[in-house]
Amino acid sequence: MARITLDNLAHSYLRTPASEDDYALKELNHDWEDGAAYALLGASGCGKSTLLNIISGLLMPSQGRILFDGQDVTHAATAERNIAQVFQFPVVYDTMTVRDNLAFPLRNRGRDETYVAERVQEIARMIGMEDWLDRKARGLTADAKQKISLGRGMVRKDVNALLFDEPLTVIDPHMKWELRTQLKKLHHDFGHTMIYVTHDQTEALTFADKVVVMYDGRVVQIGTPEELFERPEHTFVGYFIGSPGMNVIPARVEGNRAYIDGTELPLSAGYGPLSGKVEIGVRPEFARLSSSEGLPVKVRRVEDVGRHKIIRAEFFGHDINIIAGEDEPVGADMTRVSFDPGHVNVYNDDWLVRGAAA
Repeated sequence: MARITLDNLAHSYLRTPASEDDYALKELNHDWEDGAAYALLGASGCGKSTLLNIISGLLMPSQGRILFDGQDVTHAATAERNIAQVFQFPVVYDTMTVRDNLAFPLRNRGRDETYVAERVQEIARMIGMEDWLDRKARGLTADAKQKISLGRGMVRKDVNALLFDEPLTVIDPHMKWELRTQLKKLHHDFGHTMIYVTHDQTEALTFADKVVVMYDGRVVQIGTPEELFERPEHTFVGYFIGSPGMNVIPARVEGNRAYIDGTELPLSAGYGPLSGKVEIGVRPEFARLSSSEGLPVKVRRVEDVGRHKIIRAEFFGHDINIIAGEDEPVGADMTRVSFDPGHVNVYNDDWLVRGAAA
């Protein structure tokens, strides 16, 4: 395992980048804790795979350094970094059996055959391929081949880090859940440093100790699932995490009050003067529909999704979502909405502003 340090790291695919906009990965300084499980989460094209490939050594950064346990590996080859990487699409040796594919990383490092056989059997059991060990990889489904790729990535216990680049894309939904569970168990049992790239918030939040949210080449927040939900540091985090995401509404903020079209909304903290784009953000879970309390709202439709209802509404010309419990009535007279002041966040130019005690 290794502590991974990203020091003044940035990357552009252009030979002579002229501005920050030319960088696919904007400047980043961070320490990835030894033995932690991270998820890199964001939309396609946000820089997740670029960062992962820099960590693995497949890509040389335009600037900055990467260190493993304090040792500079920026110019070290992938093999010298002692990492395992699993890619989005299967990478297997078609002419080999499943057994030999899984054994290859161990044999390549001179491990004795008794250990190899035991470890291969253990991994095959984890990925559900014990009955396939003597089958050639050629002709297997993409789903089965990707399980082999995952197994080969997990077969070594002595790696500095395990890197996964959207590895469950071609896996069927039920197997995705099983393999995520096995990855969590692997992390618990052996304490590998793991970095898992995904655009799926469910995968990220159920796999990782900490989630690294990326937007437009920049890391906008690193935190636990609870931190990302309760206090999104950037409006993108609020939008991307949660289903539905956070309501973001333009407002004017003065002290401990927000004003939406001149209508007053209480806040739990006080704020100094704010210029530029000012918005409030409140999750649908912290909005409450009522017939008597709050500000006027117009309900457009109600979606019953089983455990709760999602109320789609219009609020001063802005679309908002409200979540009501499964047993909560939604009547035609419920034309007002209130927000829990303790869960109303204030954003200035998309970044969270921390207020003083009101």
